[in-house]
Amino acid sequence: MFDNLTDKFDGIFRKIRGTDKLSESNIQEALREVKLALLEADVNFKVVKDFTEAVRTSALGAEVTKGVSPAQQFVQIVFNELEKMLAGTEKSREFEVKPGAGTKILMLGLQGAGKTTFCGKLARALEKEKCKPLLIACDIYRPAAIEQLKTVGKSVNVPVFEMGTNHTPVEIIRAGLEHAKKTGRDAIIIDTAGRLHIDEVRMDELRAVREQIKPDYTFLVCDAMTGQDAVNSATTFDKEVGIDGVCLTKMDGDARGGAALSIKAVTGRPIVYVGMGERPDDLEKFHPERVAQRILGMGDVVSLVEKAQAAISEQDAEDMQNKLTSGKFTYDDFLKQMTMIKRMGSLKGLLGMIPGVGRMLKEVDNDQLTASLSRVEAIIHSMTRKERANGDLLAKEPRRRMRVAKGAGRPLQEVNDMVQQFDQMRQMMASMGAMGGMGGLMGGGMPSMPQMPMNPGEMPDPDSPAFQKMKKQHKDFMKDRKNQARFVPKQRTKRKR
Repeated sequence: MFDNLTDKFDGIFRKIRGTDKLSESNIQEALREVKLALLEADVNFKVVKDFTEAVRTSALGAEVTKGVSPAQQFVQIVFNELEKMLAGTEKSREFEVKPGAGTKILMLGLQGAGKTTFCGKLARALEKEKCKPLLIACDIYRPAAIEQLKTVGKSVNVPVFEMGTNHTPVEIIRAGLEHAKKTGRDAIIIDTAGRLHIDEVRMDELRAVREQIKPDYTFLVCDAMTGQDAVNSATTFDKEVGIDGVCLTKMDGDARGGAALSIKAVTGRPIVYVGMGERPDDLEKFHPERVAQRILGMGDVVSLVEKAQAAISEQDAEDMQNKLTSGKFTYDDFLKQMTMIKRMGSLKGLLGMIPGVGRMLKEVDNDQLTASLSRVEAIIHSMTRKERANGDLLAKEPRRRMRVAKGAGRPLQEVNDMVQQFDQMRQMMASMGAMGGMGGLMGGGMPSMPQMPMNPGEMPDPDSPAFQKMKKQHKDFMKDRKNQARFVPKQRTKRKR
């Protein structure tokens, strides 16, 4: 969603890199472009005005830090103000559901925002936190709304309480709460009726539900694709009914991101969750500082680690590490590793969380990355059990590689490349284990690489000597690799008699 905005910020920062110091003139010029970039991203005009003024004040009053370039200092200031814009100055009540607490969560929203699907995703997320969620169907107006919630509940293996369409929402909720007590359900998610537009009759109904049920949390589900309409809806719902937070859906789409950047500043209500895909697991907690890092192209390592922890068990990770460092890593392990990566979500999204990698993936399609993994899987599946368990067989015997290439329907050169890369990776990881990890590897003759900065304001400058050195080392490495002799057996052809 923020790709266009990231590209714009990257261009602005590149222009300011050539300056010797921050002055009022170059700051004003950069802020003019920042303002245009944010307005094009559909950010609220007042929010943009306050943001640029805050950056200008901070930049002009900033003290010169020794060893930090003007561009890095400007990036740091923009990051700080962007985080403030997303998080706000006042600390909001943190959303927390404890097992056994019987937490009541009331979900509101307009029709088409994805509220019912979002209820299922939230139930799945709470189940991972050791809670026992229950979905209550209160949409008695929209045709097949109850059936849709039952289908969603079945997909996430969470029970749904419903009483048809002949009872009022308050009666259904009260009966559902009693059912939750009897069945030991401790996180009750109430799916109310969506509305095509904000009307007084439905607002009165929601106010009555909130006053009589007294939910612990009231969340509004908004479609991120609607831009400033989502901000207007959040403002109206908060004024008429009262909400504790906003949940944005379709954040993986191609919308400009203005809603996410404006909601907190305009309404004062925080964004709690964001939907990042269609799968039940595609739900993320909203962290302002991490979103600010992604927008400025700094990656999001913390979220990447959390995704890995959720998809890969600690025991599996430990076993995989032991096999890698001991040199016993097999093609079966490689296949298992790829399955783990697929469970973590979009491959392009995962790579984009690594600092500095996001810019390299501008023209790369996620489908292409997924297809490349599928081709590797096809090659491995074309191997015998003996070959998958012993990686040396394919490396030593060309005939085996020819048979695997035919079985996978891939060119022989592709199989040769994969086998060579697998063998190099296995040897490198074994060396790391023998030398005591990454530090030993770096001290054992491998050229040292500049450390990837993790703090905002310390982004690598492409024109700096350190970055140019790293680029040259990578170029030399790729050149040496191409010059390595590789055995590519010729295809035999039958002689014509």
